[in-house]
Amino acid sequence: MKHTLSVLVEDEAGVLTRIAGLFARRGYNIESLAVGPAEQAGVSRITMVVPGDDDTIEQLTKQLYKLINVLKVQDITQIPCVERELMLVKVNASTTNRAEVIELVQVFRARIVDISEETVTVEAVGDPGKMVAIIQMLNRFGIREISRTGKIALVRESGVNTEYLKLLEAKV
Repeated sequence: MKHTLSVLVEDEAGVLTRIAGLFARRGYNIESLAVGPAEQAGVSRITMVVPGDDDTIEQLTKQLYKLINVLKVQDITQIPCVERELMLVKVNASTTNRAEVIELVQVFRARIVDISEETVTVEAVGDPGKMVAIIQMLNRFGIREISRTGKIALVRESGVNTEYLKLLEAKV
């Protein structure tokens, strides 16, 4: 199972290296990693997606807390969250299929941020599932390049689980 960890750290040189080293020494892969300033000055939030069972993640969490600059570690996998990812995709789009590509981009509420005679570059923002879906749909045109930020997430203060609500809507 993939777990999403939200880690607050002191914003100092080498913190990310120590965290990545901790995972590497134990043979664990980090599938997605996003780092940026948090709400408090001098603190950064690291959001990472890590494969593993509950026991493994619990052990990794304990090891993270042993690192000096780590302030808080939270496994937010089972907690209702707002999750987003940014992706840029360069797609083949000649004059014969450009209109179709543009129409598809609009369906996903994405934007075209660059255009040339042979390609369009698309910017998509959304949950990771949306990123997979748009890639699948654009594959038939030929994808030249992809760049993704990795997942970022914040816990929903309302506690509303939108995944649960989507399941209810599907049954209706």
